[in-house]
Amino acid sequence: MSDLFHKDVPDEFIDKVIQVIKDCPQHTFQLLTKRTERMHDYFTYGKHPVPRNCWVGTTVENQLAVRRIPWLAEIKGATVRFLSCEPLLSDLKDLDLFNIDWVIVGGESGNQARPMSAEWALSVRNQCQEQDVPFLFKQWGTYGPDGIKRSKEANGRLLDGKEYNGFPKVCKGGEK
Repeated sequence: MSDLFHKDVPDEFIDKVIQVIKDCPQHTFQLLTKRTERMHDYFTYGKHPVPRNCWVGTTVENQLAVRRIPWLAEIKGATVRFLSCEPLLSDLKDLDLFNIDWVIVGGESGNQARPMSAEWALSVRNQCQEQDVPFLFKQWGTYGPDGIKRSKEANGRLLDGKEYNGFPKVCKGGEK
């Protein structure tokens, strides 16, 4: 996985990727970036419409990264705009989920993983419920809800004793 909107990726390369997405309407593609300003500018000022089979998203791992959300929310014509709060590394307060269609939350995995607090995940879940945005709790990661380090499979994906499998409200043909 890489960030298509990294500063070192030329627009001509992005154009080629977008053409492949357009050429494969039978598939749904997800573009995830930490560089939402560039994604916004590419689709807004570059006169490149977002293909109907392309979902656009940004990583929001901590409160500082919340600044990425307005750039994503302003991308016109996207079938789905989503937040990947994975790994969730801090509490995300006062999320404005206007024009956001889906939120994914998960803990970090691997040897250098940092624990995720259940309160942080529940806060995002509650904000999604209040703003009627589908919520997916993907996994705990290396640290479980009890703060104990073990395999992510052993930690599972229950949040507050329940699975959350929210998915964007997309109808057949890609229309909301």
